[in-house]
Amino acid sequence: MSLPEKADVLLGLQWGDEGKGKIVDVLTPEYQVIARFQGGPNAGHTLEFDNQKFVLHTIPSGIFHPGCTNVVGNGVVIDPLVFRLEMESLGVEMAAFRERLLVSDKAHLILPSHRVLDAAYEKSKGNARIGSTLKGIGPAYTDKIARTGLRLGDVRLPSFKKRYERLKETHFKLIASLGFDTGSFQPEGMEFGTYEAKWFEGLDLIGELQHIESETYLNQALDQGVRVLAEGAQGTLLDIDFGSYPYVTSSSTIAAGACTGLGLAPSRIGEVIGIFKAYCTRVGSGPFPTELHDGDGELLRKVGNEFGSTTGRPRRCGWLDLPALKYSVMVNGVTRLVITKIDVLSAMETFKVCTGYEYEGRELKQLPSIVDPCRLKPVLKEMKGWQSDLGPIKSARDLPAEVHDYLMLIQDFVKVPIQVISTGPDRSQTIYYK
Repeated sequence: MSLPEKADVLLGLQWGDEGKGKIVDVLTPEYQVIARFQGGPNAGHTLEFDNQKFVLHTIPSGIFHPGCTNVVGNGVVIDPLVFRLEMESLGVEMAAFRERLLVSDKAHLILPSHRVLDAAYEKSKGNARIGSTLKGIGPAYTDKIARTGLRLGDVRLPSFKKRYERLKETHFKLIASLGFDTGSFQPEGMEFGTYEAKWFEGLDLIGELQHIESETYLNQALDQGVRVLAEGAQGTLLDIDFGSYPYVTSSSTIAAGACTGLGLAPSRIGEVIGIFKAYCTRVGSGPFPTELHDGDGELLRKVGNEFGSTTGRPRRCGWLDLPALKYSVMVNGVTRLVITKIDVLSAMETFKVCTGYEYEGRELKQLPSIVDPCRLKPVLKEMKGWQSDLGPIKSARDLPAEVHDYLMLIQDFVKVPIQVISTGPDRSQTIYYK
């Protein structure tokens, strides 16, 4: 008797923006189902192929492959207006969406008033703001935990509209308690009533897709030998429990989140594929030990085009943080690594990598959870650059020796093999290393 199939998990190991969308797109031919397990429109997974660029926010990154089924799991939060705009931007026929895209009835809805409340909360924090994407993610997950949220399946209930109005009124009262008028905030630059009307139009469009209980669908698929890849959003260091709290997202971004976000038992998880950049970036506030405020940081931002695909904000840039990477490998049980944007370092004669920290006279090998960022200093090792274009290279044996030196340093530190190297944004710029 053959063993049942297990779902593989793909996720980010830093503060998001690691290039997950491209790698999912590259790996999709190996799988029959791609399933998003958390997050929402705060994600921005960028895919480039055939001289075209697409940014996915909620829809899984396997959507462009005709033979692949894409599942939006119960752990995802959905803004119907953003979802509709995303569908319209991808150039995929509605018939293909009906065939390839399935959504969980247990996925929670982001109401227009969630977005307004998100903006009010952020503004009320003043200089202590966390850098929210203002997409309503936090308030939607808050209502989920408080058991007051609305799920996609609730739309079919007679009580839906009444429950919607009651929850919206609760949000408006919260906004007023913060000292703001509801009209002070315009979601996506629209008057609230306009956004709300378009939101309901998006909800009607989602109603044309296949609605499922994702936990039943995926477990039955695995029982039948179907290969499933669970796609994570954001990154490990933004996890609600294990990230740099409180500067984190509102969901579980680690491998365990695939279990709760899709309804899979831990025993049904197979390979865990961890993606990281050859350097580090972060959007929004929060500790960032290797952050650069000099010409090197500007060079990384310029050459790497480090601007948020969802917010457009410039990303903070710094050297690769090996202790933080090793921590992420540990909490996720990573079995395979993918390194992206290594081509960006080609612009540098030398670069650095963090191998530890100095804090209050001690040397640390792990980033402490409670720390004064101003007193934490990275221990840096200088590396020789290669200053050659990696984009056209198709084989690992043709990579410069300095690239191999860097990859070996990383693998020796985290004790997990690097198996894929991304040398550019296009799906063709991918090298299998091991």
